[in-house]
Amino acid sequence: MEKYVIKGGCRLTGEVNISGAKNAAVAIIPATILADSPCRLENLPDISDVKTLTYILESMGAKVEYLDRHTVEIDPRTVDTDTVSADIARRIRASYYFLGALLGRCRKAVVPMPGGCNFGIRPIDQHLKGFAALGCDYSLDNGMISVSAPQDLHGASVYMDVVTVGATMNIMLAAVLADGMTIIENAAKEPHIVDLANFLNSMGANIMGAGTDVIKIRGVKQLRGGAYSIIPDQIEAGTYMAAVAAAGGDVLIQNVIPKHLDCITAKLVEMGVEVEELDDAVRVRRSGPISRTNVKTMPYPGFPTDMQPQIAAVLCLAQGTSVLTEGVWDNRYRYVDEFRRMGAQIQVDGKIAVIEGVESLTGAKVQACDLRAGAAMVIAGLAAQGTTEISCIHHIERGYENLVGKLAGVGADIRTITVPDEDAKSQAG
Repeated sequence: MEKYVIKGGCRLTGEVNISGAKNAAVAIIPATILADSPCRLENLPDISDVKTLTYILESMGAKVEYLDRHTVEIDPRTVDTDTVSADIARRIRASYYFLGALLGRCRKAVVPMPGGCNFGIRPIDQHLKGFAALGCDYSLDNGMISVSAPQDLHGASVYMDVVTVGATMNIMLAAVLADGMTIIENAAKEPHIVDLANFLNSMGANIMGAGTDVIKIRGVKQLRGGAYSIIPDQIEAGTYMAAVAAAGGDVLIQNVIPKHLDCITAKLVEMGVEVEELDDAVRVRRSGPISRTNVKTMPYPGFPTDMQPQIAAVLCLAQGTSVLTEGVWDNRYRYVDEFRRMGAQIQVDGKIAVIEGVESLTGAKVQACDLRAGAAMVIAGLAAQGTTEISCIHHIERGYENLVGKLAGVGADIRTITVPDEDAKSQAG
């Protein structure tokens, strides 16, 4: 088992380059099977979720070749199945994007229920509602979802009962090769939805309105391959912004789309952090005290749920009492006990956390209980007095490329160490 060891108290200074967006990549990779020729994906993040998805593609018969760490060529013409292996796919929530992609390609899909981080029920009812509108039957058997279109896929109007990124993307994937017009109302508007639409349109799809709450998809007969570059990762950028806010310092965060960061920037500025927007970068500075604020997570363009634990780490050090409201998931406060080990004062009631800021946090042995909570543990460790050891870092490495190297590059005292199996078992127990 590996873990991170952080000696806190170092100000962060220098430059960080942001990788491609995980949440876009995990939908675009399955989408390649809709093409009739090879696709080259550029600016992919070098993370375990991406590797898992390309491995799933290989297991389905696709030819996958990494041209470098961030560029992969995928030839989907040799895909010879409509089924995704349960053993691999259950490691990752985004495997459910193969439902829409396989439906578009084969008119049938058999995919395991989603895995990934555990912070609440992940219903796929809106996905299935959309597929049913397009002419599909579905069933659930032994943890596998089977969806098929016995009379072919046809366009339809689909109203999302709740704003859901996953269902919006999955219906887009199924509809691009359906017959006629599909209209998704109350659609999610996140940047990675726009990126998926741009990728599909670059292949010959006809998608309008991505980034608004009404997306119109006119089905086409075929999609061609080509080259496409993934957008920068909004959440990775926000995580480094929060790290500077918590630890103090002056960091230029490069390769970002500042507009995607508006909701994060606004809250940090409220808290007394300086944020300067440049063309494709933001400069984040914090030297004075952190002010309290209230944050509620909401669908884009609201404050992202994937930044909730990271902003909580900053609020732990703010002057006064802050209220954090989780507006998307039911159970995203599992990390609170880990923060308390470091001296944080947090009380949770349902979806609301009341955080009483403390003068400083203290290093402790903690664990990453999911991807973004793990990033929050790192932020807390950077700002804490003393040494913090973070276990279960495989969660973090699902979504952050070279986190240790990037943080060390801006002055953090952080390293990865290997723990002997006996110690790992005792910690797990």
